[in-house]
Amino acid sequence: MDLELKGRIAVVTGASAGIGRGIARVLAKEGAQTVIVSRRIALLEALAGEIERDGEARPLVVADDLQNRDAPARIARQVFARFDRVDILVNNAGGSRPLPVCAADEAWDEAFAINFTAVRKVTQAFLPAMQRNRWGRIINITGSLEPRAVNGANAAKAGVHIWAKGLSCDVAKDGITVNCLMPGRIHSEQIDQRMHPSAENQRAFAEANIPAGYFGDPEDIAHAVAFLCSPKARYITGQRMYIDGGMHRSI
Repeated sequence: MDLELKGRIAVVTGASAGIGRGIARVLAKEGAQTVIVSRRIALLEALAGEIERDGEARPLVVADDLQNRDAPARIARQVFARFDRVDILVNNAGGSRPLPVCAADEAWDEAFAINFTAVRKVTQAFLPAMQRNRWGRIINITGSLEPRAVNGANAAKAGVHIWAKGLSCDVAKDGITVNCLMPGRIHSEQIDQRMHPSAENQRAFAEANIPAGYFGDPEDIAHAVAFLCSPKARYITGQRMYIDGGMHRSI
């Protein structure tokens, strides 16, 4: 199936590794001109080289830290200095923030800065251009709403879900869709190095919790992103979708 992404300008945050890296590679293979954003420029440059060697357009590399409140505006300036528009925005940057029940305000502020405020500010930086062109796709990579302990990221990403639903209603008339994808256990730095650092642990967790029986790969998220970014997905907006091999249990 041709997803009609050739020539589309796609910005992917948190693109240096894991899910973001997989999304950038898949969108590039579908013909999009990608802009890859992260703090780690060496990893971004390596990814850009891989995409170029695969015969796709070399991504624009933008290194910045989205925890800095000025970063979204700086990123947008760099992108618009190179391209006259942005068609696709994938808000993937973020990270788990386990917190004690009486965590200090500073810890909560930091969790929300990267997991909610950065998502909102990056979106607001690119949204006017999408509205002018009357076409756009915004995908937010979020997370589970079934935490087993206090985690600042879960609270912030729940905020993203509500904000994204409202935004989807406001911009639908402009030809812009807004959706959230909720990964389960996907091979990434956070999963493979911190949460489940051994093959034995991953196998035991999958057998006990994942009906599909295994952890997913970044491409399992990336292919869903590519479809939602397509003109063929024009009637899908304001949605939250789990991609987790059936792990999510509530209806």
